[in-house]
Amino acid sequence: MAERFPHSIFDEKAGPFVSLYQPTQKAGPEKQQNVIIFRKLVKEAAQVLEHQFPEVDREKLLEPVYALEQDRAFWRSVDEGLAVFAAENRCVVYRLSRPVRETVVTEHRPYISPLIRVFQSADYYQLLGLNMHTFSLFEGNRYGFREVAIPAEVERTKEEVLGERSTESHIDKGSVSGSGGSRGAYFGKGDKQDEIDKDTEKFFRFVDRYVTEQHSKKTQLPLILAAVKEHHGHFRKISSNPYLMEAGVKCAFDALDAQEMTTRVWEIIEPLYLEKTKTLVGTFERARANGGGSAHLEEIAIAAVENRLVHLMIEDDRVVPGTVDAATGEVLGSSGEADGRKDILGDLAELAFKRSVPLVVLPKERMPVDTGAAAVFR
Repeated sequence: MAERFPHSIFDEKAGPFVSLYQPTQKAGPEKQQNVIIFRKLVKEAAQVLEHQFPEVDREKLLEPVYALEQDRAFWRSVDEGLAVFAAENRCVVYRLSRPVRETVVTEHRPYISPLIRVFQSADYYQLLGLNMHTFSLFEGNRYGFREVAIPAEVERTKEEVLGERSTESHIDKGSVSGSGGSRGAYFGKGDKQDEIDKDTEKFFRFVDRYVTEQHSKKTQLPLILAAVKEHHGHFRKISSNPYLMEAGVKCAFDALDAQEMTTRVWEIIEPLYLEKTKTLVGTFERARANGGGSAHLEEIAIAAVENRLVHLMIEDDRVVPGTVDAATGEVLGSSGEADGRKDILGDLAELAFKRSVPLVVLPKERMPVDTGAAAVFR
């Protein structure tokens, strides 16, 4: 049920949209509270709809949300957080690997800045679980990963991919001609293993082509292979995926539990992540020294509205109370506590996202400034 980001619902013009964010508990007695809290948030959304959009059929709009509330299977498999977006006849659900602030927003557009922060982190990767019979694809970050949904029409097993082309399926059906007519051809153990290896290579080539074209080239995320040791050499020999990392997890992808696999993968990704952030910070520092970068929120906002942003870094898990006028770039601060949506950094993130500006969310210790944002201008 979880969707990839961004979803087409965010491009729709017609509102209203209901946006719900909820931190969730994966285990323990607190897990029972997940659906109770969700029910409370849905009730709050219905009340806001009635007040702000009295002309809208709120029961119809919230119908898929009510259905989610009753979906016991869904609530058995929650992660660290949840984001739900509902519009007329549509509902999009994200299971999040990081907790989010409990928030309900009902407006003419979806409230997506918290979601941007989750998905624009610099530590994301894809994980390919592979053996000689089937494959699975996962996506995650330092906190964990989840399986990427592969369309039902895509072959997932060697038998499906090769079908009648399988050499292995014909190795006992060959024939040789002799003086006594046709007789069965017999293969030695070496011959049979050779045919199995050929079929495995054909399957690996299919997997490599599918993952490269349908996922890696689109996400441009580093790809880590998880497979038994002997399959690493075979797969790398035939792979043309430019995002496949040299290091991998050398064991069956289903041999480790989720936490163990997360730890093993992060050991591979962390050096790449640190180098990436170092490069980003270096680029910003050089730009700022030459007048082509700034940490001032007002300057960044105007540059965003004028489409002059080249790159933007946002501090993770920080809120700067206030708003940014999306038409003028004017920054309006607030002396009070943020309510979870009046957030200058969130508005800057959304402006950058909608203009396809490269955006990276960094932890406080990796940020080169203390204002919460750093930008490079064109």
